Amino acid sequence: MRKSMPVVLVHGFWHGSWCWSPVVEQLAARGIPAVAVDLEGHGLRGAAPRSHGARPFDAAAFATEPSALPHLTASSAAADLAERIRVIGAGRPCLVVAHSMGGVVATAAAELAPELVGGLVYVSAFAPVAGVPAAQYNTYPENAGEKVNRLIAADPAVVGAVRIDTRDPARREEIKETFYEDVDPRTADAAIALLQPDAPLGFPSEELTVTEERYGGIPHAYVLCRRDNVVPAALQRRIIEDIDAVSASPTTVTELDSSHSPFLSQPAALAEAIAASLDAS
Repeated sequence: MRKSMPVVLVHGFWHGSWCWSPVVEQLAARGIPAVAVDLEGHGLRGAAPRSHGARPFDAAAFATEPSALPHLTASSAAADLAERIRVIGAGRPCLVVAHSMGGVVATAAAELAPELVGGLVYVSAFAPVAGVPAAQYNTYPENAGEKVNRLIAADPAVVGAVRIDTRDPARREEIKETFYEDVDPRTADAAIALLQPDAPLGFPSEELTVTEERYGGIPHAYVLCRRDNVVPAALQRRIIEDIDAVSASPTTVTELDSSHSPFLSQPAALAEAIAASLDAS
């Protein structure tokens, strides 16, 4: 059995712990223990607006019904994640792997409890370490070409969440192109069926503070997805530069020729990148 610290897998917006299943299997084959968690407001801890499941469907109601998630922030989710890392590792450090918007929560958790994070691996993830909220990255020129904002089905300021209609058959191909462009069609369809409509607005809107002494002392790695339609490759590279500016050592970068969801399209390659980070840590 390979000796290594436990791996904690953190999903992104609209997803849940379910999306990591193929990677958990690949890590197990390598003798690496891994646990995927549901962030606050997601997966088994999520909440969908009633209008999303109502029939006949009322688009106007869906666009205005208040979300059950406006109280959630990156800080509250980070505190929750830190406690779960503590439990999973029995108080010892874990390698934390975070995807997409999950990187915001993982970043905050690493600053909050650096003694619990033996290493941090971002997978096409946001890392708001430069004194601006993650939402600010949407305004940068490196974000040109992203395709996720076209899916937003309600004004976040009105409903208190970032809402998409995962059940709209007219948007199914757009959802596939955005998240799962290189995922086989059957798996992509299954994943879309598991997406939840609401994601906490408080995650990308909160401005976080990280320090070189706490966050910066943790080894960082980044899995860059070259064909990403959510976080374009150019934006991922800018995020890496921001991480390096507050870190004691450079970020180790692995590039995959994948979409935003390598955990479904290239789980073996992603598991190898995670295993390499464990060896380095």
